Amino acid sequence: MKRYRQLEDVLVADFVTDRWEHPVHSHNHYELIYIKYGSGVHHINGVSTPYKETDIFLLGPEEEHAFDIATRTRFVYIKFTDAYIYQKENAAYDEVQHLEYLLKSRETHLSAFRLSEEDANTAALVFDVVISLKRDIRHNESLIRMQLLSLSILLQRNMAEIRSTVGRNKDMQALFCYIHKHIYMPDRLRSAVMAEHFHLAEAYVGPYFKRNTGLSLRDYIRDYRVGLIRKRMDSGKYSLKEIAADFGLTDESHVSKLLREGRAKC
Repeated sequence: MKRYRQLEDVLVADFVTDRWEHPVHSHNHYELIYIKYGSGVHHINGVSTPYKETDIFLLGPEEEHAFDIATRTRFVYIKFTDAYIYQKENAAYDEVQHLEYLLKSRETHLSAFRLSEEDANTAALVFDVVISLKRDIRHNESLIRMQLLSLSILLQRNMAEIRSTVGRNKDMQALFCYIHKHIYMPDRLRSAVMAEHFHLAEAYVGPYFKRNTGLSLRDYIRDYRVGLIRKRMDSGKYSLKEIAADFGLTDESHVSKLLREGRAKC
């Protein structure tokens, strides 16, 4: 299978075609794909999803995909890397968190985002702005990033968070979505709070999670949090103090402890 590699932190592509020329492939970056017009089928990890005008797809590096075009289609792509996400300058933590949530929720990658009419109109305008900026990507990197973060807010609020997916039932999907959404708020991830939210007995939450995933709830939360922290650390643009504040942790020593625990497990 072909794998495309992108060296730039961000690229924007805007093109019209009657025929998809690429084989099934993956890549080393994320892709936000907007269907400005046209129709066909999008094949993602072996799942075939019809696409139409105004649909939006979000793909991660692990996804394999290709299009079958039925009617002439205009595609708008925003292709970006982890390094682009974790630029600290002029970025609000909660905006990055919206994007992280979408990237982690892989069930959203297997189908198109279907936005409300109002949000679809807004998204169309945002993508028009992105298209206007693509001629000078380097000069407009910060402006493109602002559009990407704005789109992440629109997409998150249109997510159908409880849905059946391969290998997960609806109850487990709700648990995963809850954890991913509240990973920055440790108090919301205590067993007692989660049990109350899902109307379950506190003693039932942990065993239920482990029975369905093979991992303890505590380990999953820790590993997911550590993964996000490491991405910030790898960017070299966040201090331990800032990371602690972002994740609702006590202080820098708490961050260091989590990283040590993560390494020890590896």
